[in-house]
Formats: sequence, C-alpha cells, structure tokens
Amino acid sequence: MTKRTNRSYTAEFKQEAVALITEQGYSVPKAASSLGITDKLLYNWKAKFEAEQSGATLNADERAELLRLRKENKELRMEKEILKKASALLLKESK
Repeated sequence: MTKRTNRSYTAEFKQEAVALITEQGYSVPKAASSLGITDKLLYNWKAKFEAEQSGATLNADERAELLRLRKENKELRMEKEILKKASALLLKESK
C-alpha cells in the first residue's frame, strides 16, 4: 500500500494553470491532464481566482492588512478609554 502525500503548488503555478483556461482557451480536463493535476483541483483554483478578481474574497495581502488594521483599531480604542478615564479623574481632582 502506498502512502498518499499532498503536493503543494506555488501561487504562480496556480495562476498559470488558470490562465491556460481563461486566456488560452484550454478545457479544464485538457489543461489538468497536461499539468498532471486533477480536474477538481483546477476547478477549485479557477473558482478561487474568479472570486478574488470579482472582489468576493480577500487575497493574502488584503487579509494581512485587515488583521493589522483591526489590531490597530483595538489598540486605539483602548487608548481612547484610558484617556477618557484619566481626563475624568483629573477633572474630578481639580474640583
């Protein structure tokens, strides 16, 4: 019995594989067989590529930026709360 291993493909390979279908007019089965991958895998890459192009999903850079901005937003909200409490405390002491 042979052990099945999952191969990983680079983003560039995936883009070029999808380009065979979208730009060069290959059928999915023909492109998949020429690349040595399954039809299903190529259909998945094509769907993901089309979703990214339509703006329905975020690409890796956008996802990373979104996480960074959410973290920064959380920190700014915390700082704002601290400043509110400090100003209330100073106002109370000055009376």
